[in-house]
Parts: sequence; C-alpha cells; structure tokens
Amino acid sequence: MNPGIVGQAAGLFAVTNIDDILILSLFFAQGAGHPGATRRVVLGQYLGFAAILAVAVAAAFGATFLPESVVPYLGLLPLALGLKATWQAWKHRGDEDDEEGAKEGGPKALEVAAVTFANGGDNIGVYLPVFATAGVGGMSVYAVVFMVLVAVWCFAGRFFATRPLVAKALSRWGHVLLPAVLIAVGLLILIEGGAFGL
Repeated sequence: MNPGIVGQAAGLFAVTNIDDILILSLFFAQGAGHPGATRRVVLGQYLGFAAILAVAVAAAFGATFLPESVVPYLGLLPLALGLKATWQAWKHRGDEDDEEGAKEGGPKALEVAAVTFANGGDNIGVYLPVFATAGVGGMSVYAVVFMVLVAVWCFAGRFFATRPLVAKALSRWGHVLLPAVLIAVGLLILIEGGAFGL
C-alpha cells in the first residue's frame, strides 16, 4: 500500500466531508438516551457513504447511474427530512415527557444514509476523476481509507455531541438545529446545483 496514496485519500476525504461532522453530531445528539441510536447513526453513515463510493466507482468504469443533471435534486432528500423533523418538533412542542420521541428512539439508519448520500452527492464529481486515473489498485486504497475514515468521522461526531457544553446546547437546541441544518443543506445542494432553475 503506497503511503502517498493513503495520504491523498485521507486528505480528499477530510476536505470533502468536513461538514458531515456537524450533521453527525446533531444525529448523535438526537439519539442520546435511546438504546441502539448510536448503532443506527453509524450504520446509516456507512450505508450512505458506501452508496456514494459505489456510484463514484461505477462512474469511473463508465457507468452512469446518476446523470449529472440529477445530482442537484438530491437536495430534496435532506430538505424533506428537515421539514419532517420541523413538523415533529412543532407537533410535540411543550411535551414534557416526549413519549413519541422515546418510542422513535432517535434517528433511523435510512434517514442518516439518505442525508449522507444527498450531502455527498457533489463528492461523486470530485471522486470520479481521481478514481478514473487511480486504476483498480488505487481505487481500492481510496475505498479502504475512506471507509476507515467514516469510523473516525463517526467517532468525532459522537465525541462532539457528548462534550458537556456541546451536549447541553444540543439537548436544548438540537430539535431546532437538526431540522435547520438539514433544510439548509438541502437548499444549498439545490441552489448550488441550479435545480429548478435556481
């Protein structure tokens, strides 16, 4: 394994996924106190990132599962989830014991995966030329490094979400922050991609 390629892969992952730490922190905070929530967030992150990798690798081999014109519309996923979370927060405002939140048990793996994939849709465009020139061996190194770094990102998100000061702020404002961030991510993807002529 070439250390240079490992370093390049680590740098590429960090640059293209820095915003995921905030989103992961919000998901971990939303799941605080719910059994299995951490596992679901990590699983969702891996599923979403594996989908990004699969599309980028397939595209590097010439397959076009996702036309470039469709990528901006991926912003509809986090936008819809953000609106859903806003509705849930509004519907349960003032609930003291929040029984519904206890039943739901925090974020679901597929919701996390959808946000991860939509937020990383633009990463495909960055990974594609790198993968196309790296060859099969290089792509394998990139994929392994990326998947290891997903675990590091999950650890970092969980770490930030459990720091006393951050945890207190997220427990107080997380029900507002998560929908706001998801809606902002969705709108940013739509606007930057020129979806709907924006």
